[in-house]
Amino acid sequence: MTVYTVNVIKEKIENIERFEKTPAVDKSFVEKAIHHVLAKIDQSLDLFTDLFPDSNSENLVYKPIKNVEWTTSFWTGMLWLAYEYTGHEKYRLVAEKQIQSFKERLEKRIEVDHHDLGFLYTLSCVSAYKLTGNEEAKEIALKAADLLITRYYDKAGIIQAWGNLNDPKERGRMIIDCNLNLPLLYWASEVTGKPIYKEIAETHVLQAAKYIVRPDASTYHTYYMDPETGEPLYGNTRQGYSDDSCWARGQAWGIYGFPLSYHYTNNWSLIELAKKLTNYYLNRLPEDEICYWDLIFTEGDEERDSSAAAITICGMLEMSKYMPVTDPEKRIYENAALKMIESLYNHYTTDIEAPANGILMHAVYFKGGGRGVDESCIWGDYYYFEALIRLIKDWKMYW
Repeated sequence: MTVYTVNVIKEKIENIERFEKTPAVDKSFVEKAIHHVLAKIDQSLDLFTDLFPDSNSENLVYKPIKNVEWTTSFWTGMLWLAYEYTGHEKYRLVAEKQIQSFKERLEKRIEVDHHDLGFLYTLSCVSAYKLTGNEEAKEIALKAADLLITRYYDKAGIIQAWGNLNDPKERGRMIIDCNLNLPLLYWASEVTGKPIYKEIAETHVLQAAKYIVRPDASTYHTYYMDPETGEPLYGNTRQGYSDDSCWARGQAWGIYGFPLSYHYTNNWSLIELAKKLTNYYLNRLPEDEICYWDLIFTEGDEERDSSAAAITICGMLEMSKYMPVTDPEKRIYENAALKMIESLYNHYTTDIEAPANGILMHAVYFKGGGRGVDESCIWGDYYYFEALIRLIKDWKMYW
């Protein structure tokens, strides 16, 4: 299957010289940054054993919550990264205890009527299975994949993001975030040998590429399809500045999500599309390389979104690893990722001794709703840690 991207512009990277020199992000730098992350995890390990960090902090402190948000697995994913890097059993023991919470959540259908089952069960259970061979975790994740595909509309070729599947006002909504939920389905096909999961994931990502990505390589947050006929309807936003602007975290989900689907499909046009999204993103960065919460802003007093930057770093690193060494863009993308990680560590991290229990400051969850604005966001912490792990070892993805 092909992604038809000929009508999507690929901007030239402006001021490309800023990415031509490799930043001083060497092994010792990365180890120092990881030490900081581990110190912050240790600070909260007891608090977040039976409970989880909320999606965003308040005054840079995450409140403990039950396993009810779409974001709880990011903390568990951080524990698995910590265990993988250090080998310390304390991280594994807490992560395995939390697997039981995710099992109960699925069995009792606690806040699982949405597409973020991919986030929830990839980082909690698929990672556990890949790292430790935990068969119970594998079975839990497969049941989550079975539940996720019930949200698929065959005619429209999409997985509905959230909302009642029978509500005409909610039906047919896909969002760019779903790119990161699809790896659960690709994985399910790999371990079961059943093609249905992969077929649904691949069909969805191609629809996202066709309709969520605009001709200028920016993205909608949301796009609606008619679930009965498959007719494309319209795009809008629930998160960005306006329906026509480019929400930074949404663009980041595209930059990371399309290469993830390439990993499973070998559809090179997904990499070419990710390059176009990346160039659009890079051309709208301020001097310190950390984006504003919407890419319509390139200067001024609007809030930055460090969490979008962390996602984008992972996306560029994933994309570049498939690019041939003869491709000059490979080095540019890798250097851009390193410049961003350098900026995040130097200017956007909380102090080790501070009462703040998050890692990255200056993130935005939902600007329009006034939630998590200029705070820590737990996914930003996770992707920052994942990016560091990618830089220190040949990391085998949880995705």
